[in-house]
Amino acid sequence: MPLKLFSFSFFLLSFTLYSQNDNIEDLFFLAVFKKSKKNHFDNDFKKASTFFIQKNWDSTLILTQKLLKKKPKENSIKNLSLLYRGISLFKQQVYNEAENQFNLISDNFEFISKVKVYLGAINLTLKRYEKAIYYYKQLIELPNKRNLYLDEVNLLNDLALCYFFLGEYNKAESYFKKSNVYKKDTLNLIDSYINIANLYYQQYKDNIAIPYFKKAYDLSRIINTSEKEFSEEDRKIYYRKSIATKNMAVVEENQKNFKKALLYRKEYEKYVDTINNRNKIYEVAKKEKEFAVAAKQQEVDLLQVENKLKETERRIFLYSAIGLLLFLGIGAYLFREKVKANRIIAQQKETLDELNATKDKLFSIVSHDLRSSVNALKSSNAVLLDNLQSKNLDALEHLLQKNSGIVNGAYGLLDNLLNWALLQTDGGYFHVDTHRLFIIVEHVAYNYKALLSEKAIHFENTVSKKAVVAIDQESIKIVLRNLIDNAIKFSKPKGAITIYAEESGNFWNLIVEDTGLGMSETTRSELLKDSALLNKKEHEDVLGTGLGLSLVKSMIQKNNGKFNIESILEKGTKMIVSLPKTTTDGEH
Repeated sequence: MPLKLFSFSFFLLSFTLYSQNDNIEDLFFLAVFKKSKKNHFDNDFKKASTFFIQKNWDSTLILTQKLLKKKPKENSIKNLSLLYRGISLFKQQVYNEAENQFNLISDNFEFISKVKVYLGAINLTLKRYEKAIYYYKQLIELPNKRNLYLDEVNLLNDLALCYFFLGEYNKAESYFKKSNVYKKDTLNLIDSYINIANLYYQQYKDNIAIPYFKKAYDLSRIINTSEKEFSEEDRKIYYRKSIATKNMAVVEENQKNFKKALLYRKEYEKYVDTINNRNKIYEVAKKEKEFAVAAKQQEVDLLQVENKLKETERRIFLYSAIGLLLFLGIGAYLFREKVKANRIIAQQKETLDELNATKDKLFSIVSHDLRSSVNALKSSNAVLLDNLQSKNLDALEHLLQKNSGIVNGAYGLLDNLLNWALLQTDGGYFHVDTHRLFIIVEHVAYNYKALLSEKAIHFENTVSKKAVVAIDQESIKIVLRNLIDNAIKFSKPKGAITIYAEESGNFWNLIVEDTGLGMSETTRSELLKDSALLNKKEHEDVLGTGLGLSLVKSMIQKNNGKFNIESILEKGTKMIVSLPKTTTDGEH
């Protein structure tokens, strides 16, 4: 019997299955908030309750920690504070600590049944299925579940999942079917059909499983979404469409119906692209709005300065009536202040013009590259369709790999653009801590295995495990992604890329070395300049905007590091990132 390679929807949908129903969770939060208002005499507790109902989890954690340190005498305040902390940690996926907080809540707490829902969800997430079953069975047996803010459908589904992962398929089937009785909306029905289908498919009962896959697919096709807006509900709909379609593709592949499978695959990719594109459009629109607000604020500031200058002039005329000497003295003083203010304004305007020029050039280059990528994708898809009709599978594979490369390049460009915008507006989270370079390089390089394999590039990470630096991990990952991406892009097929580290005083030099195209000394010098404007690449046949390298230099500078380039044309390049050591350097 052939190996089943279906899209295992239990894994893909598990979190939505045991997540709280939005309406029920909102009602629960409101009930907790009303309960907290009866204990509003403590100012920290009142603030914590407000942040909780606003779903500001970080502020909630800070205030409840401060509150619990004071050891409140009222048991209700203590229990509510622990509930706030447990839910906040759960929402931030810090599951073990969330479980610890929930376990400290008293058994006679008013919302103890809801606490057990979260404990069951945590144990299901952490694959402690027997423990999760312990909590869910207690909840299933409770009467008046709606009054206790419990969703019976989710509880039955989660219980079925636990038995499924334990291999107890009969029990899993029983609870899935029980949950299906309560399902009324289409999205829940799709989830149910997919779960039951996977259950039978796992047991090789294809004749029962496939009709359920088909039901899920047919239901997903009839759901309509908004054309103008992309709400959270639309996101859920497209997610179900993609899962149902992917499952059908895998079923057809297992039955050797490759033509049908390919059509389902194309439909699945369309849904995934829709989700990704809508997310990107939302982020870009958000940034454009922020830029517009910032520009308007600058106009307001300039008008305020102008109004102050006019007010100063009116005062000068008023004081002139007092006397010529006094007028001359005040006039001379105000004139000097006016000249100084105008000089500052002129300097600010010059800086603003430079920033606008950089922005305009950036968007011009980005829009050109995106347009080029889209045009290339359109042309490639046209050829792909021709080859699809002629069933030229070798050509199809090549074109799909080409399309994947184009999409990955466009995605990397948008990712760099977003990080660049966050850097310009100080919108990103930045936290310096102690990290080992070897581990960071391993994490980043893992995502490039496919690209390296495609060009048959030999990759080696020889970074010393003693290399410990004080950095912000996420920004250095962005630096590494761009440097590795450039190294692959400028490397010849069957080339080599090596990443290693060297000690240099108070720094560790992290070196990304390739055997690629290299660059001239003129290009190297231009790339190292601290210029606000982007530089054009020497190799016109390689796609890129130069934004990545500009982002790299800014991120390294923010980490108190240094950047250098060594290169020989047609022989290769070394990108050298110097990062500060820590006091724990070399310790294990």
